[in-house]
Amino acid sequence: MINYIKFFLVFLFSASAISVFAQSNATTSSPYSKYGIGDIDEALLPQTRGMGGISTAVRKLGGNASAYNDINVMNPASYSSISLTTIDIGAFGSFTSLRTSTVGSQTSTNFRLSHIAFAIPVSRHSAVSFGLLPYSNLGYNYRQQSSVPLNRASSGGIDTSTVVNSIYSGEGGLSKAYIGYGFGLGENLNLGFNVAYIFGSEKQYRSTEFPELATTINSKMENSFTAGGLNFDYGLQYNIKVSETRRFTIAYSGSSSSSISANSKFIVSQYFLASDGTADIARDSLISTSTSGKIKLPLIHRFGIAYQKDGKFMIGADFKTGQWSNLSILGVNAGLQNSQSFAIGGQITPNIDAINNYLAWVDYRFGLKYDKTYINTNGTDIKQYAATFGFGLPISSERRTSIYKVNISAEVGRRGTLDNGLVRETYYNLHLGFTINDKWFQKYKFD
Repeated sequence: MINYIKFFLVFLFSASAISVFAQSNATTSSPYSKYGIGDIDEALLPQTRGMGGISTAVRKLGGNASAYNDINVMNPASYSSISLTTIDIGAFGSFTSLRTSTVGSQTSTNFRLSHIAFAIPVSRHSAVSFGLLPYSNLGYNYRQQSSVPLNRASSGGIDTSTVVNSIYSGEGGLSKAYIGYGFGLGENLNLGFNVAYIFGSEKQYRSTEFPELATTINSKMENSFTAGGLNFDYGLQYNIKVSETRRFTIAYSGSSSSSISANSKFIVSQYFLASDGTADIARDSLISTSTSGKIKLPLIHRFGIAYQKDGKFMIGADFKTGQWSNLSILGVNAGLQNSQSFAIGGQITPNIDAINNYLAWVDYRFGLKYDKTYINTNGTDIKQYAATFGFGLPISSERRTSIYKVNISAEVGRRGTLDNGLVRETYYNLHLGFTINDKWFQKYKFD
């Protein structure tokens, strides 16, 4: 009974804490997040993020030689390898530099709780997993300045112009609460599925201001929606045994094309600028409308292969394609293109049994990834490149039934270009996770 209480308290605390990021205003600072439903945040934990994001063919990172269990939400077929009750909770931090060819650069930082995931073995070759993770993030704030001519009557008969500021901003995001089950069929084939509830809200604003004309009315448009609905993930993994300690895994996972309900608001308001030019004094709202409809999410396919030697190393590759050209929001196509991505990565553990040599006991992870994103703007495909590395730091425990590990991953990447008046992002992401493995629900027999 104590174990059940312990598990419930951990879940309650974690769910309460993770709600902070689910309710937060902005967890990214990218002008590219304004497209579609925001930056898509894949359901990757630090273990796989450190390996370039490979996940489709990843099962148990240490193989059969390791007692350590990890949760791979991206392919629910991997749950069949879980033999201990597992909890994984983590945080995320990023530093981003935005640069254009004309304005120069600006920097931003973001921090938030990133995930909470649980897995409980049901039988020797099956387990259930559930948790809460981010699904998409929206966050940007930038302005464009231009000038417009004034008519001669308003300028005392002199041809002149005035400055106009167009200000764009957005905040919010969607979260993903899931429950899934993975199981083995025979020695080599493993299947699994997730049922997920996607929910959250997003707001985007566009303001037009005339800072040099104190008596001129400025305008602001707000477009927002609140959404919620079911989505489904599914996957399979097939093991090809080379020897007692070596194996290939070939795998597939996908996310369904589903529609979630959404309620949208569109508001146009007017205001005057305050004397300091920063605060605004509301005047009235011209338009306020509400509509209901659907957000149609795209079909996503993932293919992966991995080669593993138990307790020593694993290397793998993933290919993913997403049909983002089908994304529509309240019946309007979002104007995106299909995406493609490729990743390679792996893990090395020098000596999994070297408890007295800590550095040999640590997991070392590395990876590379490339994305042709779903964004095409100004006739230019927005691409993304990144290198990743990470560590799995075991923490010794006096209890033989408990295993603890701190997982750290770092990602250094670039997205976008300076060509055609676009923005180039250079980012540094850090993910931190804490994993607990324990036999909380095992029944013991006594003579």
